[in-house]
Amino acid sequence: MRSILIAVTLLLSLSSSLYAAVEVKKFDNPQQEQRYKKLIDELRCLVCQNQNLADSNASLAVDLRKQVYKMISEGQSDKEIMDFMVTRYGDFVLYRPPFKTSTFFLWVGPFIIFVIGLIVLIRFIRLRKNVVTTLTDDDKEKLKQLLDQDKEQTK
Repeated sequence: MRSILIAVTLLLSLSSSLYAAVEVKKFDNPQQEQRYKKLIDELRCLVCQNQNLADSNASLAVDLRKQVYKMISEGQSDKEIMDFMVTRYGDFVLYRPPFKTSTFFLWVGPFIIFVIGLIVLIRFIRLRKNVVTTLTDDDKEKLKQLLDQDKEQTK
C-alpha cells in the first residue's frame, strides 16, 4: 500500500512539469535575441513583483514577453520599448527605476532603515554596558562560599 502511494505521488509530481509552457521565439539575428533576453531580465513582473519577466510564469508576464518580442520584431529600440512599458505600467515595471522624487524612498529607504537599526543597536549596547549591579557585602560572602564549594567539588 505504501509503495502504491509513493508511486502515485511521484507520478503526480512528474506530470505537473508537463504543464509548464515552453516559449520558442524565432529571431532574425542573434542581436535581437540578446536584446530580448536583456529586456525581459530588466522588466519586473507586475503580478509576482519579486521576479522579472524571464522568470515569471504569470499570464501577464507571458503577455508582456510577447509584447517585447513583437516590438523587437518591429524594429523598435530598447529605449522605445522601455518607454512604452513605463508609460503603460509606471516605474514599478523597471527593476532599476530612475532616481527621482517619486522613487526617492525606494532608493534611499534601505539606507534610512539601516541607519535607524544601527542607532538602535548602538543605544541597546550602551544601555547594557551602563547597567552595573552592585553586590552587598552579604551577597559577596555568599558568592565566595559558592565559589569555594565549587572548587572543592571539582578537586
